[in-house]
Amino acid sequence: MTNEELQKLVECISLTFFKQPFVHQAIFNPRLKTTGGRYHLKTHNLDFNPKIVVIFGKDELIGVIKHELCHYHLHLQGLGYKHQDKDFKQLLKQVGGSRYVKNVNQKQPKYTYQCTGCQQVIYRQRRFNVSKYICSKCRHSFKEIPF
Repeated sequence: MTNEELQKLVECISLTFFKQPFVHQAIFNPRLKTTGGRYHLKTHNLDFNPKIVVIFGKDELIGVIKHELCHYHLHLQGLGYKHQDKDFKQLLKQVGGSRYVKNVNQKQPKYTYQCTGCQQVIYRQRRFNVSKYICSKCRHSFKEIPF
């Protein structure tokens, strides 16, 4: 998805769910790491994490867009636009936006091991010495399985 497509999508969602136009800029910001989107108070622009579309798909992105548009429209109207404000919570529930985004930076396991006895598979971030450790279920040794 390009920035132009994102801009059109945000404008469409704003008119459909909020009945108000979105007249500022919406872009993908690859520097966002732990958040799905950001609303800028001074410029009223919206930034979105491009990993949301790649990892979770368009439906999750639409939930994040609705969330950021709640901040946008409430701030421009002079109402409570912060997460803890009652106005924000009500509008977010009304339009069906997501309260939290799924974890984008979840690490994938680097190493996979399988028990030679019971065939149990375990996943680890760090490599371990298979000759030192045994399975807790059946007391057999492990073997490393390549990805």
